[in-house]
Amino acid sequence: MEGSNLMTQQRQHQINPEKLMLSKWTAVTPTHKEKHFLVVRVLRDEAEIITHCVLEAVINHREIELDWRLLKDANQWLLGWR
Repeated sequence: MEGSNLMTQQRQHQINPEKLMLSKWTAVTPTHKEKHFLVVRVLRDEAEIITHCVLEAVINHREIELDWRLLKDANQWLLGWR
């Protein structure tokens, strides 16, 4: 059981939500040739806590909004452009 927890931790990025703005991300499984993304907006709730971010595809500038915590999943997102 400990081995699986270690594996899970290794597959998760450590992210400081306050440093998300303008960070670069690579989609592990690109769709519509959209592989590289840039965080262009950070969305906060009433208590000023970051809840979501808006990623812009570099290739066509299409924007997607997602819960910022999903970027922690190394099976879906890689930090930086690769």
